[in-house]
Amino acid sequence: MARYINIPKIKSPNGKQMYQTVRYPEIPRSENDIYVYTTIGDRYDTLASQYYGDSSLWWVIANANGNLDKSSLTPPIGSQLRIPANSALTEVAYDNINQQSTTATTQTTSNNTPTMGSSGY
Repeated sequence: MARYINIPKIKSPNGKQMYQTVRYPEIPRSENDIYVYTTIGDRYDTLASQYYGDSSLWWVIANANGNLDKSSLTPPIGSQLRIPANSALTEVAYDNINQQSTTATTQTTSNNTPTMGSSGY
């Protein structure tokens, strides 16, 4: 759950605590990206472990392959997957996007009105 550390928790209308919407960055293509065809037993988390040494980075591979169903950790057998060469850049972009979201939410909830720059509108 480390990637949710900067995501604020909010309450639903029925009072249940949940995380605010998570935003994912675009993952640009690189000539160093790796392309693989999936076989029996391949999962996003095991591929992340194999290529990044960290299974929790499965979401990087899943988001880089937006054309595939992300409702499962198992991509369809025979699918070509792009493994982004540098997961660290994606992690930094993820943190930046969600940190901005956290800051905006904090400003909105502390003031009860959104901050809209110097003019206020």
